[in-house]
This record gives sequence, structure tokens and C-alpha cells, in this order.
Amino acid sequence: MRLSTLPATTAPVTTGAMPRCYANVQPSVTFAPMPMRVAVCISGGGSNLGALLEAFPASNEAGVDIALVLSDRPGAGGLARARQKSVATEVLSDPADSADWLSRLDQHRIDLVVLAGFLKQVPGPVVTAFRDRIINIHPALLPAFGGKGMYGMRVHAAVIASGARESGCTVHVVNEEYDRGPILAQARVPVLPDDTPESLAARVLAAEHRLLPAVVRETARRGRPVPLHAVD
Repeated sequence: MRLSTLPATTAPVTTGAMPRCYANVQPSVTFAPMPMRVAVCISGGGSNLGALLEAFPASNEAGVDIALVLSDRPGAGGLARARQKSVATEVLSDPADSADWLSRLDQHRIDLVVLAGFLKQVPGPVVTAFRDRIINIHPALLPAFGGKGMYGMRVHAAVIASGARESGCTVHVVNEEYDRGPILAQARVPVLPDDTPESLAARVLAAEHRLLPAVVRETARRGRPVPLHAVD
């Protein structure tokens, strides 16, 4: 924490017929804003984690500190990505154990939890403890193509099979239901006539890498998740 102190000054004080005297004014103390400490939860390679690490380097200039990477899988590739950036990593012993979650989040003084390719449901007591402070990125335009079991290539295959002409990604607040929390932001991409699930996934992922850092940046700026109406 950076601390700057202004020098003590004196100010004239006049009281009735008393002669003018001076009273000491206490120093003014200004605290630099503390960065928002973020835990990123992953289950795989962590490409969205990579986008966050690139957007928010260790200097914390954007008011965001990627303080912890949490996974349900000890072999998740994103853990190595985090260690390369000297970010603390933890592996949940049981993703359904809320006490384990809360202990680790408390240990690292986490303000915001970001689910970025995390495939397990967050336990209810954790959602309650971090109410409106857990966000998730989903590779479709919710509320369509969401819910339990809708992740990865399953989502993109379902979008193509539906005949939809556009897809995209959604960042939303996490509640007790899969993919049903309030939507914060969406980014849209076209579905092309010759798309495969893999080609559509690549297009959506590029949009995710822009959208998620934008939402996290605005969350840090405002101190809480808020709807984001435009993304560059």
C-alpha cells in the first residue's frame, strides 16, 4: 500500500476579543486504492486465464490483482501458466466441499471469483458467502445454449444444429443455478455456413478473450460487477 502524507499546516483562529492565535491542523492522509484481488477458477488449459494475466500484469496498474488460480484438477494446464507468472495456485481436494473453497479464498483475501472454463458447480454456501462476487464466462449467448452439461464443443455443436446465424459469449453473475445469473455483458460473432464446432469455437474464444478482461476491469473500477454495455 502506498501512503502519502501532506505536511502539517497552521490556520488562523479568531475567538472574540482574544488575540489571534494558530491551531495545528492534523496531517491529511491519502491511501492509494487497493487492487481487487481476483481468484480465477479453471479446469483445463486456461486460455481465458492467459487473457486475464496479459490484461492485468503484476504491476496492478488496472486495479486488478490476479491473486490465485484455483482448479478442480491437479493436471490442469492453466496451473503451469499461472506459476510461470508467479501467481499462487491451489487445487481443491473436493470441488463440492464448500469449507475447502472458503478456506482457500479467505487465505488469499479474495474479493472476486472468476470462473473461466471451470466445469464444476460452485457449492451453494460459497455462492452465498460471495453473493454477487462470482462471475462466469459461457461460450454462447445466454439464456440460449446454457445449463447443466452445456460446455465446450457441446455448446458449439448445438448452436450449429439449431441453425442460429450468430453466437458469442456471455459473462454473468453466478447464482445457485447453472448459467442463470444476471447477465453482465455479451459479445456476438457470426455463425458461418461452413462452420464446424471447432471453427465456431475458435471465433467465440477470441471474443471471450476480449470480453472477460473488459468485465473484470469494469468490476474493479466500480467495486462490484455491473452490466457492461459496450466492449471495444
